[in-house]
Amino acid sequence: MYKIMIIEDDLTISKVVAEHLKKWNYQVYCVTDFKNIIEQFINFNPQLVLLDIMLPFFNGFHWCNEIRKFSKVPVMFISSAQDNMNIVMAMNMGGDDFIAKPFDLNVLTAKVGALLRRTYSFQGQVNVIEHNGVVLNLSDTTLTYKDKKIELTKNDYKILQILMENVGKVVSRDDIMQRLWESDSFIDDNTLTVNITRLRKKLADSGLNDFIVTKKGLGYMVK
Repeated sequence: MYKIMIIEDDLTISKVVAEHLKKWNYQVYCVTDFKNIIEQFINFNPQLVLLDIMLPFFNGFHWCNEIRKFSKVPVMFISSAQDNMNIVMAMNMGGDDFIAKPFDLNVLTAKVGALLRRTYSFQGQVNVIEHNGVVLNLSDTTLTYKDKKIELTKNDYKILQILMENVGKVVSRDDIMQRLWESDSFIDDNTLTVNITRLRKKLADSGLNDFIVTKKGLGYMVK
């Protein structure tokens, strides 16, 4: 069952479109909180997005650009603003298709099906780990927090990956070292401490204080 996310300010239109698409066996999620669209996107993990241009707070161009920072999921703009400039802007911001309001639901469904077929490899599938607004991109090994992209070293990335995969759980130093160096050979314990210290400073510089918590004698965790 393909998952479609509708980002549309007019909730009546959202509901009508959602009910129609459900009849075609699509799983549909309608955004109602327009301040936290990326968090909802990550949690729902859609295969296609229907995105209006005129939205509260930030417009659809902004949100398409934000989605494109970490996903290639197909985006179809739906808008009454159908002049050529808006269509060109939608494509330039990363949109894959455009349908003007008012539209026929059957035409919309046909366009949705065609766009999904063109992206059969599902390259848009979200490949990230998110926790409390912190997004670890597994594709390009970067961390994003409050629209700020944090470049990571190979060891930074591996440490964050194992900790964020185990949120709320203590990960032992041995497990982290095994992930880092993928070897049973002896590694100086201080080397991990140095890596953790450097990573913490990098996170703190970006406003992420105490993101990694030390559990004395046990290891580290992300709460």
